[in-house]
Amino acid sequence: MSPEEFLVWERAEEFRHEYRDGEIVAMSGARRAHNLISVNMTRELSTSLRGRDCETYASEMRVWIPKSRLYTYPDIVVVCGEPQFIDDEFDTLLNPIVVVEILSESTESYDRGRKFEQYRRLDTLKEYILISQSRPYVERFVKHGDGFWRLAEFNGPEAVLVIESLGISISLTAIYEKVKFTD
Repeated sequence: MSPEEFLVWERAEEFRHEYRDGEIVAMSGARRAHNLISVNMTRELSTSLRGRDCETYASEMRVWIPKSRLYTYPDIVVVCGEPQFIDDEFDTLLNPIVVVEILSESTESYDRGRKFEQYRRLDTLKEYILISQSRPYVERFVKHGDGFWRLAEFNGPEAVLVIESLGISISLTAIYEKVKFTD
């Protein structure tokens, strides 16, 4: 199936799928911790960006990475300035500046590896954030002018995630509100 055929097909489907250079992969549902983290992070981003020329989308906004031939659904995506879409359906974003993925056992290796490799092909992407579900721990990768991605880790409930490209900070306490961790 071509990327164009996939997009037509996917828009008619009840459940979401990724398109990975011709391969179609069904997306699975999320558990309680994932949903709480997603809602909390989306709320904090939206509140912090209120009044600015930025938009925050949670889970249903598809992103197209043409260099990788990848249609994907980040858990959260932020765009500042004029959002660019693949067409007038306004459901497939081309220019995110921040992508957030919430790690699960089934997606962690993909989110850290191949998916991050593909996201790095987006010229507009400035930061990639990975949020753990199993403990209060966030990793932030920032693209610097030299093209290298640098890692910063935010560990423990007292830590504060700094999102440089947006000029905002979010406490891990807010990100993990109501999330219960098991040993």
